[in-house]
Formats: sequence, structure tokens, C-alpha cells
Amino acid sequence: MTENINQHVKEKYLDLLAEKFDAEEKVATEIINLESIMELPKGTEHFVSDLHGEYHAFQHVLRNGSGNVRAKINDIFKDRLSEDEISSLAALVYYPEEKLKLIKNQFSSKEALNEWYIETIQQMIELISYASSKYTRSKVRKALPKQFVYIIEELLYKSNVYNNKTTYYETIIQKIISLGQSDKLIIGLAYTTQRLVVDHLHVVGDIYDRGPDPDKIMETLINYHSVDIQWGNHDVLWIGAYAGSKVCLANILRICARYDNLDIIEDAYGINLRPLVNLAEKYYKDNSAFHPKEHADKAISAEEKLQITKIHQAIAIIQFKLESPIIKRRPSFDMEERLILEKVDYDNNEVTIYGKTYPLENTCFETVDRNNPAQLNREEEEVINKLLLSVQESEKLKRHMNFLMKKGNLYLRYNGNLLIHGCIPVDENGKMEEMEIDGEMYNGRELLDQFEQHIRVSFANKEQTDDLSTDLIWYLWTGKYSSLFGKRAMTTFERYFIKDKASHKEEKNPYYYLREDSQMCRNMLQDFGLDPEQGRIINGHTPVKEIDGENPIKADGKMIVIDGGFSKAYQSTTGIAGYTLLYNSFGMQLVAHKHFGTKENVLLNGADELSVRRVVDEELERKKVRDTNIGAKLQEEIRMLQELMAYRYIN
Repeated sequence: MTENINQHVKEKYLDLLAEKFDAEEKVATEIINLESIMELPKGTEHFVSDLHGEYHAFQHVLRNGSGNVRAKINDIFKDRLSEDEISSLAALVYYPEEKLKLIKNQFSSKEALNEWYIETIQQMIELISYASSKYTRSKVRKALPKQFVYIIEELLYKSNVYNNKTTYYETIIQKIISLGQSDKLIIGLAYTTQRLVVDHLHVVGDIYDRGPDPDKIMETLINYHSVDIQWGNHDVLWIGAYAGSKVCLANILRICARYDNLDIIEDAYGINLRPLVNLAEKYYKDNSAFHPKEHADKAISAEEKLQITKIHQAIAIIQFKLESPIIKRRPSFDMEERLILEKVDYDNNEVTIYGKTYPLENTCFETVDRNNPAQLNREEEEVINKLLLSVQESEKLKRHMNFLMKKGNLYLRYNGNLLIHGCIPVDENGKMEEMEIDGEMYNGRELLDQFEQHIRVSFANKEQTDDLSTDLIWYLWTGKYSSLFGKRAMTTFERYFIKDKASHKEEKNPYYYLREDSQMCRNMLQDFGLDPEQGRIINGHTPVKEIDGENPIKADGKMIVIDGGFSKAYQSTTGIAGYTLLYNSFGMQLVAHKHFGTKENVLLNGADELSVRRVVDEELERKKVRDTNIGAKLQEEIRMLQELMAYRYIN
């Protein structure tokens, strides 16, 4: 019976395919096209991680393709242009609108400017020709600015073997200039170059939190030509808040208050914080433990600082209260020790955690009922309900969260590699740890699949705020078997209220030291259905402390960690401003980045934030499209087209 159904479905599909390819010649042409494409070199993959709202640094890395743009300019023009001229051309490709204004102001005559236009247009056409050399004409056409496709293609593929078209090509460029289209053309060519140097972008987690502009990063990604996302713990926190988790919502508000980024909530996403402000003003005072972190480039008044401090306290206490009922109704989470508010001795102002008693300082328990510490008071309940409603009614946030769900996963198997933000939970011996979910035990890949399934269930049922799926999203933020958190417990309460820093320590999952072992990495690749000899794990989440000599390339190249500190909050401990990874047909290169200063510095001085490139591995044989995920899809299309020929056109 099943075979009959499958055959019927297959025939229906072939019938639909036949509507598009209604002649044998069309089918044959498409097969030839796809087979030929599979023999092209694989496109360049660009990996970034832990962006944490640092929009300007991310934009620069995206625009320069982690140095790929400058490398191609250098390949072509190293013997024709000076270092300053190469830097100037690179800056023009990165920021064409701004660089054009600066350059045009340098010319005293129209004739000199026109000569510059002619030279620059020719240089950029040459650059695009080089950058597009491994793509089909069809793919290049899609990358070109629509209004100039005809003109660019004529210049890009010009042929003047018999000297019949010299004035034709000269006239094209002269008319572009005389009709005032030069700037628009150069801008279009610059963005085309940016697009061509990177075929596909991987964001290995944590777009949100800490930095000021995650919404701008999301808008960039939505408009990017080819991207996927592996959710980070901070991304899942935002997904959880939108999906109905009040405790996830409290967490994102607390983090925004801590990093003085409440503008993200109010201005970027239009969420009304007035009810929370009123609650905070009523119950809380100044408290040094809750002062927001200072920004070097952002001044804050004493009045603003005090208001944020009060908000910070109010939402932190709401968060601690909201955690308790989840812990109690989900014993499989094994988090009883985190019922913190119930462990406080309010008379003696101390708390007993993990068998040790600590004095408390900087307390703000004004709304805590010592007889029922986890109970929200009436005002707190009203505030969190209003905030959740406002979050779920934000059209911009809805669009961003829908995109995260559409393009995102907990992990991705891509071109033989495993992309994962956090970890695969293991014990001290490297054995994958098990967790009970809904009466069944899961570990490794099956555990991550369960986590992802519940994220999607919760997102699809936003009206459910205390079901297992929604609770599991919060667990992913803070639970000891979470693949995103990767620690045994989150010590947020201790950091606010206990002076003894020993209580602040968060013990990492053994994964984070065992990932130095190549055999463990091979075992994990095998568990995820990948070739343990050829594949690699590409990881984010934990900043690599290069300043202390830590190597981001681990386990004999089986593990590559690319969180080097995009977030400014980490750069003093990492010593750099992030790692990115490039993977083209020749192999992988890891790129370390210096701290990104300003766009103006790039425009005026040609300064770039690239530090060093390290070759991770060089392919013994140049990889082709045939060897990639895209190649597998093309092979399936070819198979169906061959079946269509047999089904419809061959007697």
C-alpha cells in the first residue's frame, strides 16, 4: 500500500516537473547545466559567531569578507597600485557611498574627476571579473545591480579580438559619466563585489545581548543573499520570550538593564517599559550591585543611571521568582539547588547554597514574601503580563524571531562539518550525558533534536506559557545538560548578592576541556552522521583567550573555536575582537581581528581590523560543488530530471 502511495506521489511530482520542462530538449539542457555546475569550485563559506549586538564591527567584517576583498584586490593590482591605492580601493568597496564623497572632494577639476571615474570603473569591473570567475553567468547576473545589468555584462564579458568594438566600449563608459550615473554604478559594483567574495554566511550563534544593535544585525541578515544561523543561548532566550516564557523575558530585560541597552527594548522593538519603571520607582533604591555597565562611547546621566539601577533590581527579583515554579514542576531538570529565594534566611541576611552558608550584601528583597518567596505580588504579575503582551505584539520582533526560526537550528551539518554554538554535553570520561525529557532518556544528537523540536513546538503555541516545551527553552539557557549553556549551574544570584567570588564560579561541562582531544571530536562527528576523518566541529560560545596563549584550533584541527570576542565586554580578556573563518575550495583559513575602531578610520586612513590569517588545512584536492550540500541537492535534481526523460520522452 505504501509503495503505491509513494509511486503516486512520485508521478504527481514528475507531472508538475513536466509542466516546467515541456520538451525533451529543455530537460537535456537543464541536466547539462546542472552537471556542469557541479564541476565548478565550491563557493566561499564565511563563518562568524557571538556577534552580541556589535553591528558596526559585524558590518565591517561582512563588507570586507574577513579580508577576502582586499586579498583579491591585492592579487590583481599588487604590481600596478601602491599600498595606499590598494587601501583606498578596498575602502571604496567596503563603504562606497562615504568613500566617494571623500574622493570627489579631492578633485579640483571635472576632467580629473572623470579620469578617476574611468580608471575606477575599469578597476572594479576587473575585480568583479576575478571574484566571479568560479560562478556561472546566471549567478553573477543575479548579483549585479538590476539597473545596470546590461551595461556591466557588456563590460564584464567584453571581447575586442578583431578591434571592432573599441569605440563601443569607450562610449559606454563615457556616457555613464556624462549622464551622471558614475556614482550609482560604482556603488552597485562595490556591493556586487561584497556579495561575490562570499557565497554563503554561517552565523554560529549569539546575535543578541550585551551590544547595542542586535536588531540592525537581524535586518542585515534578513537582506543577506545566503545565510544560516545556529542558535546561541542568547538567541534562544529571545525566542523563548517571544514564544511565551515569562522567565526568558525577565532575563532579556535584566541583561539589557545590566548592559545599559534598554533602548533595544523600547526604541528598536517598541515595547512599553513604563509599567516596569513604575514598579521599580515604587520599591527600589540605589544599589551598587545593580549599576549598569559603563560604555566608553556612551555617556549616562546620574538620573538615568539611578533609574536603570532600580529597573535592574525589579526585573532581577521577578526573574528569581519566576524560576522557582518551573524547577518545582520539572524534577527532571534536577535544579532544586537553584530554588535560591527559598534558601535565604531573611532574619540573618544569609543564604545556604550547596551546603555552604554565605552572608548577603546589596539585597533588594522589598517585594519578597518570606513565607512564600516565589510568589509574585499583584503588581509584579501585572507588569510581567503586560510586558509579555507587548513583546508578542511587536511587529518588528515578530519578523526577526520568525527569521531566526526559519533560518536557524541548534546545529547544522554542512559540507561535512558540524556547526554548533555551545557544546554536546559529556561526562568526565567523554561519554555523552543523558537527560530525561517527557519520560524518555536522550543524549548526543538525539538530545539536541529533542531540544530543537520543543523550541519549535513552543514557538508555534505562544499562548502556552508554562508547558514543557516553553520550560525547556528556559532550561536551554541555564540547565546543566543544556547544549547551549554548557555549565553545571548559572550563578546570577550569587554574583549580585554574595561577596565571596568562589560562589560565582560556574563549572563548565567537561566538553570544554575534552574538546582538545581529537578522538572525542571524531566520536561526536560520527554521532552526527559525519565523516570523522574529513569533518570538523566549528564552535562558538566561549571566548578564546588568545591573550593567554589559547589556540582556537584544537584537537589537531578537528575543532575550531571562532568566538574570539566580537563583544566589547570580552575584549579585555581575549586580547582580540573576534575570530572568523573562511572555507573556500582550497581549504580553511582562520582570521583573527583587531578591535574595530571606526568606519571613519577605514575611510581616511585605510586602516583595517584584520590581524593574522592562519591556514587551518589545505585541501589535497580542490573541492568542487559536487562535494557540497548544494551538490547533493543538484544531484537529486538531476536524478529526477533523468527520470522525467524516461517517464515522458523516451519510448
